[in-house]
Amino acid sequence: MSDFKREVCLENITLLEKAIASGADRIELCNQLEVGGTTVSYGMAQYAIHRCAEVSIPVMLLIRPRAGDFVFNESEITVMLSDIKQLKELKPAGFVIGCLTQENAIDLMAMERLVSEARPHEVTFHMAFDQVADPYAAIDQLFELGVSRILMHGTNSAIEDNCAQIASYIAYAANRLIIMPGGGVTTQNALLLHEATGAKELHGTRLLW
Repeated sequence: MSDFKREVCLENITLLEKAIASGADRIELCNQLEVGGTTVSYGMAQYAIHRCAEVSIPVMLLIRPRAGDFVFNESEITVMLSDIKQLKELKPAGFVIGCLTQENAIDLMAMERLVSEARPHEVTFHMAFDQVADPYAAIDQLFELGVSRILMHGTNSAIEDNCAQIASYIAYAANRLIIMPGGGVTTQNALLLHEATGAKELHGTRLLW
């Protein structure tokens, strides 16, 4: 048994039973993976959380109102707050969120509101992190906001080429929050990435098959 957790990203519930049977440690549930994921429906979330509760697998829900960039206006933030408030009723493990400014910094005001609404559930900051101009400052800010985990890929297209970068972020985070590599993580390279970076959690759509 490996000593790292595998978070499997699923588009709606199509592969839910396969993920359960294959030994997923945690599931991130979203819609529209072809555009990087958007918020899943209440019905999909309800089904997945209920089914996964039967086998003690936690479910994280992506909150993203649309495709495109991660700079959200007030109307979109209002929608995200409403989605979190409603989906909290289902008692997921937590939410996956990410808001940036036009200057590629963490949108602190938006994130503070969203993290506050999500409490007491945990929050993962998603791959919008790869776009921030100062990732080390962003790690500090997200920790201060109470974010539990950062999902990131790195600046090179192949995740295997980002091992040094990922390891640097993990060392800087110093267990204050979790740095979770994703995007291109597969059954073939998961162990290599774990050993090369020290990552304790990995994320992907092809982690188990």
